[in-house]
Parts: sequence; C-alpha cells; structure tokens
Amino acid sequence: MVTKGTTVDQMVFINLPVADLDRAVAFYEALGYATNPEFTDETAACMIVSDTVYVMLLTHAKFQEFTDKAIADPGTIEVINSLSAASKDEVHRIVDAAVMNGGDEDRPEVDLGVMYQRSFTDPDGHRWEYVWMDQQAMGGAAGQGGTADE
Repeated sequence: MVTKGTTVDQMVFINLPVADLDRAVAFYEALGYATNPEFTDETAACMIVSDTVYVMLLTHAKFQEFTDKAIADPGTIEVINSLSAASKDEVHRIVDAAVMNGGDEDRPEVDLGVMYQRSFTDPDGHRWEYVWMDQQAMGGAAGQGGTADE
C-alpha cells in the first residue's frame, strides 16, 4: 500500500505462457536477463529484468493454473510490455539481441528526438517495446518515481 507522501519500490511480475520453456529461457538470457533459480523449475522460470521487474515464463499447463481463460493465440496481441532503457544504445542492444535470437522486430523504430523506441515480439508472440527518453529535455519527470500526491 502506498500512503500519501511516500514512495514505494513496487515489484512487477509479468507472467507469460511459453510453448518451449528452455527456448524461452535461452531467448531472455540472450537479452541479458539472469534466471532466478529460486523460482525456476521444469514448469516455470523467473527472469530478472531489474531490481523491481521480473518476467515469469510459464509452460502452458502452469499458466492455465492461474486462469480459466484460453491462452491468446501467438498471432494476436494480448498486451504490449513497455520498459524504459537508460540510453538509445541500450534500446539497440536489447532489440538487436532479440532479433538475433529468434525475436521479430515487428514495427519500425520511432525517433521523436526526446523519445526513441523499438519493439519486437519474442518467439511466443509476446510484444515488447524498449523506450529511451531524454530526461533533461522532458524536464526530468518521465520515468521518475514520485509521491502519491504529485
């Protein structure tokens, strides 16, 4: 719970169904993410994106334990996962690694000067966007934590 006037580092867990767990783990490791062995077994793998963001790769059977709804067809869009990057170079490194390891850069880059983004889909069809923003040009507010009353 966040109370007015305080900040909390909220953790984010992005749960994704995957057809081939080993392939998915190899893909995300190629992007530079580490596997957390404490939350990894033959049905799931926890990939560490940052101190507060984790991707849970779940076999279809494991994913279905959390929902009664059907898993989205990989050819459709379910959600767009957008993450910030520290620089344009980091955007390029991650998206280029994704493409070299089975991902598909599905849209052209967007360069607005103060914001730059590229996107890809992973081998299971999950959409990712990596965005860099020029904090100085944007007044330092974008992507910064704040208080509940700001």
